[in-house]
Amino acid sequence: MVWVPGGEFTMGSTDPLARPDEAPRHRVRVAGFWMDATEVTNAQFAAFAEATGYKTVAERPVDWELLKKQLPAGTPKPSDDMLRPGSLVFTPPDHAVDLNRFDHWWTWTPGASWRSPEGPGSGVADRGDHPVVHIAYEDAVAYAKWAGKRLPTEAEWEFAARGGLDGRVNVWGDEPVDPKRCNIWQGHFPDRNTFEDGFARTAPVKSFPANGYGLYEMAGNAWEWCADLYRPDTYARYVVAAGGPEEVVDNPQGPDRSLDPRNPHAPESRVHRGGSFLCNDSYCASYRPSARMAAPPDTALAHLGFRCVKDGEPPAGLTR
Repeated sequence: MVWVPGGEFTMGSTDPLARPDEAPRHRVRVAGFWMDATEVTNAQFAAFAEATGYKTVAERPVDWELLKKQLPAGTPKPSDDMLRPGSLVFTPPDHAVDLNRFDHWWTWTPGASWRSPEGPGSGVADRGDHPVVHIAYEDAVAYAKWAGKRLPTEAEWEFAARGGLDGRVNVWGDEPVDPKRCNIWQGHFPDRNTFEDGFARTAPVKSFPANGYGLYEMAGNAWEWCADLYRPDTYARYVVAAGGPEEVVDNPQGPDRSLDPRNPHAPESRVHRGGSFLCNDSYCASYRPSARMAAPPDTALAHLGFRCVKDGEPPAGLTR
């Protein structure tokens, strides 16, 4: 873990690529904390699973009684095959598709999990240093608790991702994204990837330069769960409560209740940050530190992982 010193910063963005839920920009203060230098890897998660016998959400049969609560009333029960353990796997089409139809590149795949990221026949024996994926929120919380850590708040995550570059567009500054900086999608999304960064899917951690705090892959590679519940109007509510955008919001913990128009039937959605190997400016540009995304806590995906933080004292010789 590396020490993130804490301080004040401007949270959010008005960049042309920013989405409405990244506004309004506002001042935030966070206390210092320790953060994993990298995303939690397959090897690290394997040690947890072996020590505890833990099975992730993707490794358990789908509970129809829970699932139907997240679907429109009257949705018919799917076949038993669709309720077997599994997860969503990225399956690129061979032609251009409607970017409003994510089902053109995501496929429910029985047998897919962190152990088999692309489904049956795949494995992680040679990917111990890759970020673990197909991790649901509750899986990340379970690992963090076992490790004596916790998930970061959304504010802590963004502060850490910026690496001391307050107000900049990207984790490396205002320069445009390029293949030497992070693992995202090059080419035409989702049907043609030119692999200019050298990776079709996840990359080993520490494949790209660290930011100013010594944190790796805070942009791209795999999305990372945060502790906060999601609302698109979270920042507007902060500003109102604080009395204006120039007033400092101290150590925000997120809203008490979630609201997610993308998942209107889900009881709640949790934030994840950082983008993934699928980020492309034509679709989401979520490699930016201000970009926000969310999903129900039982969601597992082929590009969704996490890293942990821990409260504590700064290294000897430093002060908070």
